[in-house]
Formats: sequence, C-alpha cells, structure tokens
Amino acid sequence: MPNNGFFSRLVWTTLTVVIVVLFFHSFLYHYFPEVFYPGYFSDDKQQSAEPRVIQPRGNLAEDEKSTIELFENSRDSVVFITTRQRVMDAWTRNIFSVPSGTGSGFIWDDQGHIITNLHVIKGASEATVRLADGRDYKASLVGASPTHDIAVLRIGISFQRPVPVPLGSSHDLKVGQKVFAIGNPFGLDWTLTTGIVSALDRSLPGGDGRTIDNLIQTDAAINPGNSGGPLLDSAGRLIGINTAIYSPSGASAGIGFAVPVDTVNRVVPQIISRGKYIRPAMGVTVDSKLNQRLTEHLKVTGVVILSVGPGSAAEAAGLKGATITPEGAIIANDIIVAIEDKPIDSVDKLMSRIDGFKVGETIKITILRKGQTVEVPVTLQPGE
Repeated sequence: MPNNGFFSRLVWTTLTVVIVVLFFHSFLYHYFPEVFYPGYFSDDKQQSAEPRVIQPRGNLAEDEKSTIELFENSRDSVVFITTRQRVMDAWTRNIFSVPSGTGSGFIWDDQGHIITNLHVIKGASEATVRLADGRDYKASLVGASPTHDIAVLRIGISFQRPVPVPLGSSHDLKVGQKVFAIGNPFGLDWTLTTGIVSALDRSLPGGDGRTIDNLIQTDAAINPGNSGGPLLDSAGRLIGINTAIYSPSGASAGIGFAVPVDTVNRVVPQIISRGKYIRPAMGVTVDSKLNQRLTEHLKVTGVVILSVGPGSAAEAAGLKGATITPEGAIIANDIIVAIEDKPIDSVDKLMSRIDGFKVGETIKITILRKGQTVEVPVTLQPGE
C-alpha cells in the first residue's frame, strides 16, 4: 500500500522549494538586476552616455512654408470672443452676469468692426473681444442678419489697430481647392486647421427654423469655438465665415460649413450702415407647404405665385397671382420656374436666388403661364 504520509511530505517539500526559489528570483531581480543583465547597469556606461546627435532636417517643403506664412500673416486679424449673460436668482431677485459661450471672429475694417456668427453672441448681454496680442475690449452690437447667421460687433481701438483680413471671392471657388480655417476651438486660442472645398451651394437648417443657403462645405476641422472665424484660401484671402459642423457628436467629423464671402460682402455693409440687412424682394406671396401640394397636383416644378402686392415690383412687371374659385379651389396663374436661367424647384430656392441680388437690380424671371414659358424682367424692391 502507498505511504500517504511520504507523498504528503514530498508534495509539501516540493512546494516549499518552489516558493523559496521564486522569492529568491524576485529578490535578485528587484535589488540586483545586473545579475540578469550583466554590464547593462555598468557605471561606466552611465558616465559616458551623451545626448544623441540631431539629424539635420533640411529646408521646409514649399507648401509648409506657405502655410506657415499664411498663418503668421492672418493670425493678428482673428479675434477670440467670450460672451456673458445676465440671469436673475429666483430666490433673491439679484441679477448676476455668468459666462454663456465663446467663439471666433475677425477684423473687418479700420473702424473696429468685428464679424462673427449670430449664434456666437445670441442671447448674450455683453461680449468681450480678445486680440492676438492679449488686449481685451468690450464690444457693442452693431446689427445682425439671422438669415445668414452673421453679426457685426464693434470695438474702440485708437491705436495699434490689427490689419483687416484681405478680401477674396467665393463665386469662383472650385471643389478641391485648399482652404484654411483659423479660430479658437474649445477655447484653444488661434488654431489653424486645413482642408479643401468639399462642395458648394449647400443648405443647412438654422437654429430658428430658417434655412441658410449657398454655404461652402469643407473638411477643414471646425469645432465649437471655431464659429465666426475666417475661412481662407491659399493666398490668405477671406472666402467665408466658419459657421457650423454636421456631426452627431458635436465634434468635427469632416463636414463643416462656411458662409461664402460674396454673401458677407453684400450683407455686412448694410448691417454697418443700417443696423440690419434688408432683403431684396419682388412683392409676391408664396407658401412652402402649399406650394408643394399645388406643384405635385399640377405635375410641374416651380413656385406658384399666390398673390401680388399692390404697387409692388411684381405688379409693375405684370406678374399674376393665383385665383380662388367660389368653391375655395386655387387656380395657379403664374408659376416661377427659373431666375436668370437657373431652375427654381422650391420656395427656399426662390428666396435664396433672389437674395443673391441687390435692391434696385433688375433680374429675369421665367414663369409658366397657361402652359407657355414667359420671361419677365423684375426690378427688385426692399423686402420686410
């Protein structure tokens, strides 16, 4: 019969030896590592060690030089905007000023006007503009255009005025063209991101239900805080205002949008001189939902003119509104199908096309009347 006591002592002896060996190994590894790595921890090697020799880089690439120069030339024209909002304590009725947001902007002219997005300063009771050299200025609101998400601020600068951003154009932009965005994403001052023009003439719903049209789409990283900053071309010229991103997470996902500079250059002078933007109009009444039902019923593409205002530009041009029968049915007379030979398929597209012109400018309207297309010149009037 097997001797159980003998096997038990053998097992315990073996385990004891293993534990002692492991302990001894761990002790040597931690306190005497040179046993395992002979010569590695030699005092001579520590004393003779010196910093590695730096490998010469050579000249920067030409595109790197141009990007660096662009940023250094444009940086001083970009500003950091912080806003505060007044709130009332429900218990004490005391009014406090609390931080409400941050954003970017840029110098427009030598009179201290700052351009930014309306949503950057919306709801704020005060705004502070920080220049690239660290100076802070209280800003006053000159005016805004909710339709374009543009706001104009003003600061009083009596000396050392920053240079305004050089003005470019957006009507001749091409998809694939390089672009550069400067702003303050997440409060990180004066950040440069680069990309290309991804698409043109995009539309995006605004915060108040309005649709912002004719936007530039770019893959240059735009994040919270970049809003209101300039979008530049490779020559350092302003081609747009960074306004929004498309992202479920709220962070840049490669789809950003900018208000084109041609729109900015048309809207901003009116805001500065009048405090608001007056849209051009024809003096007709249209309705988006009703228009969709009518055009589907008529199997046409365009915008049905519901009525023409008395004394309006549309009346002077001879345009006709719809007729309502005694039974309440709507009979379409004139249907707008194109403006300056560009097709119109919705009320939003009609408003966007008209907004590209100025009050007093005469444009060509193509209408569908009794099955025939007719071209009518209309001189645009001030809208509401």
